[in-house]
Amino acid sequence: MDQILVRGNGPLNGQIAIAGAKNAALTLMPATLLTDQPLTLTNAPRLSDIATMTQLLRSLGSEVASLADGKVLAMSSAAITNHTADYDIVRKMRASILVLGPMLARDGHAIVSLPGGCAIGARPVDLHLKALEAMGAEMDLREGYVHAKAAGGRLKGAVYEFPFVSVGATENALMAATLARGTVVLKNAAREPEIVDLAQCLRRMGAQIEGEGTSTITIQGVDSLGGATHPVVTDRIELGTYMLIPAFTGGTVECLGGRLELVAAFAEKLDEAGLSVSQTAAGIQVTRGGGDMRAVNVRTEPFPGFPTDLQAQMMAALCTAQGVSVLEETIFENRFMHAPELLRMGAKIDVHGGTATVTGVKNLRGARVMATDLRASVSLILAGLAAEGETVVSRVYHLDRGYERVEEKLRALGAQIERIKE
Repeated sequence: MDQILVRGNGPLNGQIAIAGAKNAALTLMPATLLTDQPLTLTNAPRLSDIATMTQLLRSLGSEVASLADGKVLAMSSAAITNHTADYDIVRKMRASILVLGPMLARDGHAIVSLPGGCAIGARPVDLHLKALEAMGAEMDLREGYVHAKAAGGRLKGAVYEFPFVSVGATENALMAATLARGTVVLKNAAREPEIVDLAQCLRRMGAQIEGEGTSTITIQGVDSLGGATHPVVTDRIELGTYMLIPAFTGGTVECLGGRLELVAAFAEKLDEAGLSVSQTAAGIQVTRGGGDMRAVNVRTEPFPGFPTDLQAQMMAALCTAQGVSVLEETIFENRFMHAPELLRMGAKIDVHGGTATVTGVKNLRGARVMATDLRASVSLILAGLAAEGETVVSRVYHLDRGYERVEEKLRALGAQIERIKE
């Protein structure tokens, strides 16, 4: 099994290219099931999760080709030949549930395995099912599978208000609604850039959608969708992750392709902590001059608030900030599992329920640590860049789900980092 070895070696400087968004690509790929025409995604990230979704789509009858060194995904679903998303694939990735809405909308029936547990909380799919039921779907849960059928063979118009904001449920409902008979109104919908990106792609395919990026999305169903070519939006989580590099090491890093509107709340916290953040012609530039970061308080919230997927990285950065920081996690339970690993590196962190109090220390120390989830893995690598001595991060298969070529990108900035065998 692979490990990542990191040696702290002072300020890092240079440019780092930001990939297409994992969370957007994993949503856009199932949209191929809505049409018998080709759908091509450009600016696709090269990640293990993309390979898993490719495997799932192929099992349903889709053709998926990876072109241009993996940055282009050419897909075609002339017919859905298998309407069962099997547990052996779905269990690997929660985004697999996103094939439910498209299959149900196009052919009127689908059988999809429940995704199972998750290291950062239960993340139930009940909101996905309730939104589809509002459109006339009949649901039967048997032996760990959702058996879904559209009454009369086609979903229908409806008004559905999510009891709380859910990105995945909004995505599933949005795709399903495009082929419904009548008008679907989704209230209290998620507003994330990935939702906007999906709506833009669906509109290119012929969907009639209004209101994406707001809390109310209106979809006028059409009889069929066509093909399209669509660029995947920049990954705001990878962007925010690499914007934090100067907080750990000092120096200046320019994140190519970054746009401040994707990470506005996060950028405000970096500014409050004493980093200089600016939009450039090519991306976003972040600099840390002399002195330490200042402590800041962070509360995770749905977009446009501070992203939960940047909480672990921010906690790691605040471990050496001046003062006491309080981080409140409001999106997922059990998402402070990186804290014990940071303690092994000399951090001072006190966790009580959904709140973590971080007291800044002068230096972190290299140690053997273990990644517990995707974002925790990269937070430990970043901490290793700032630590004295060597840090070895194990279980980095988590990392490969969401960050492409991390070692290559960081070495280009001057980092001492390499992948080794356990």
